[in-house]
Amino acid sequence: MDQLAPTEKYSPYRFFSAEQWSQFRADTPLTLTEDEIDRLRSLNDPVDLEEVKRIYLSLSRLLSAHVEASQLLFRQRQVFFNALDVVKTPFIIGIAGSVAVGKSTTARVLKELLARWPSSPKVDLITTDGFLLPNEILRRENLMERKGFPESYDVGALLRFLSGMKSAQSSVRAPVYSHLTYDVIPGEFVTIDRPDILIFEGINVLQPGKLPRDGKIVPFLSDFFDFAIYIDADETLIHQWYIARFMRLRETAFRNPDSFFHRYSQLSQDAARAIAEGLWANINLKNLRENILPTRARADLILRKGANHLVEEVALRKL
Repeated sequence: MDQLAPTEKYSPYRFFSAEQWSQFRADTPLTLTEDEIDRLRSLNDPVDLEEVKRIYLSLSRLLSAHVEASQLLFRQRQVFFNALDVVKTPFIIGIAGSVAVGKSTTARVLKELLARWPSSPKVDLITTDGFLLPNEILRRENLMERKGFPESYDVGALLRFLSGMKSAQSSVRAPVYSHLTYDVIPGEFVTIDRPDILIFEGINVLQPGKLPRDGKIVPFLSDFFDFAIYIDADETLIHQWYIARFMRLRETAFRNPDSFFHRYSQLSQDAARAIAEGLWANINLKNLRENILPTRARADLILRKGANHLVEEVALRKL
């Protein structure tokens, strides 16, 4: 039984075409400009104002309803416990999906849209890249070829960060990652101070851990999420997007002498493409099949993209 098939009667999801989904925007205003979209979208991602209108305004309206419901429940609990001085914890939105599928663009667009709600909530965005183990450790543990796999992350640091968020701590620090040097920046952190909404984006954020035999509590990252989104597409399309992005980076960011991948900019086009194909087949495709795609059904909402890199179907978990 494929519960993600739109024709499956036992599916926990409701399925909508992009056109159907766009109707749920109602009177949600468009608060972004074309110039802002240009700044927010990632390399080779064609998201524009029309896509924001079709997909993201309805999603913003849906998330607004969930956040308001969470705030109402919090106020009811304050009265229930007679504890009006208790601080509300952030509403955390997890965003998962393969490399090159468009997670970063979705996260940045949502951050801007949510922050412009009439209530002007404080919205922060964190990616899991900063929680990767430093390259020095990955090399020592022979994990450089597994970078991005679950075992390449500092899981303890991830859980401490999210625990700090969900215990309403102030000034919780997250490490910073450099895509230029392809490594965590030593001693550099970003401080997150009690946002109303936190967007937490990464390829494996819906990944469950190993269950303990003794029954002790071992939280998963997704245990801290109030709403989870998975960005989906056919494997063949993600493959094409990954190769196209790599070749584009070869002509741009990789040309920087300080780039970890600078050596690839010196190769011929055919040699560079062969490298990209190897990285896809030996690392990213394996990670997708073994770790990322199996978590798709744990999401509350799935945005499925078509060949043009735009969303063509939305699946929303039933209540």
